[in-house]
Amino acid sequence: MSNERRGYLYGLTAYTMWGFFPIYFKLLRPAPPLEILAHRVLWSVVFVALLLSAMRNWRFLSRLLRTPRLLGGISLAAVLLAVNWGTYIYGVNSSRVVETALGYFITPLLVVLLGVTVLRERLRALQWVAVGIGVLAVAILTLDYGRLPYIALTLAVSFGCYGLIKKRMSLPPAEGAFVESGVLALPALAYLTWLNLSGGADFGHVSVTHTVLMMLSGVATAIPLLLFAAAANRVPLVGLGILQYVAPILQLAVGLLIYHEPMPAARLAGFGLVWLALIVFTVDGIRNARTAARNRAAAAAQPAPETLPAH
Repeated sequence: MSNERRGYLYGLTAYTMWGFFPIYFKLLRPAPPLEILAHRVLWSVVFVALLLSAMRNWRFLSRLLRTPRLLGGISLAAVLLAVNWGTYIYGVNSSRVVETALGYFITPLLVVLLGVTVLRERLRALQWVAVGIGVLAVAILTLDYGRLPYIALTLAVSFGCYGLIKKRMSLPPAEGAFVESGVLALPALAYLTWLNLSGGADFGHVSVTHTVLMMLSGVATAIPLLLFAAAANRVPLVGLGILQYVAPILQLAVGLLIYHEPMPAARLAGFGLVWLALIVFTVDGIRNARTAARNRAAAAAQPAPETLPAH
C-alpha cells in the first residue's frame, strides 16, 4: 500500500470514528456534560502520557518551557478545544445531534472567513459565492429553529479558531494533545474533586460499564486525533478537505436514523443550502489545486536560464 493510500485510510478511520461519537457520548449519560468533559480531559492526559512514555519522547517539554509565546498559544488552543468538546457533548446529550452535524458542515466556510478577517487573505469569486450561500443557510435555519443555531455556530467558531492557532504552531500531534489536555487537567481535576466531595458525581455510581466507558473517553478522544495527524502528513490538502465531510454526514445520519430527530422542510432547505455551499467550495478548491499543479509542472519543464561564464 502506498504512503498516500495509507494516509487516506488513516483519515477515513479518524472521520468515521468522529462520525459515530454521538452514540458513544449518549452512553455516558446520566453524567452531565461538564463531568463528561472533565473526565475526557483527564483520561486523555493519562493515555497520551503513556504513549509518550512508550515513545520515550519528553524532550519537547524543555523547549516548551523556554518558549512562553508557544505555551500561551497552546493554552488558548486548549481553552477553545474545551469549549468545542463541551458544546458537542451538551448538543449530543440534549438530543441536538443534527445541529452538531450542522456545526461541522459550516466549519470550512467559517475557516474561509477567518482567513479573510484574521490572515487578510483574498477570496476567489467562487469562495465568496460559497460563503454567501452559507450565510443564507444560517438565516433560514435561524428562522426554522426560532433562534440562532448557537450550538452549531459555537462548534464552528471554536474549532475554526482552534485550527487557526494550531496552524501557527509546530508541535507534533501527540505532544500537542498532551500539552492541550495538560493545560485543562488542573481545572478538570479541581472540578471533579469538588463534585465528589459534594456528592454530585456520577462516575463510579452508575454501573461498571458506565465507569469503564468514562475512562475510555480519553482513548476515544486521542486515537482519531493521532490518526488524523498521520493522514495530514500523507494526503494532499484537497483530499483531506473532502474527507472532512465524512464525520458530519455520519453524525447527521445518526441523528436522523438512530435518534429520530426532526427534520422539517425549512430545516432541510437550510441544510440543502449548506451542502450547495460546500459543493461550490469543494469544486473551487479542486480547480485551484489542479491549476496550481499545472503551473508547477510548467515551471519545472522550463529550461534553466543560461549563465554567463565568470571573467
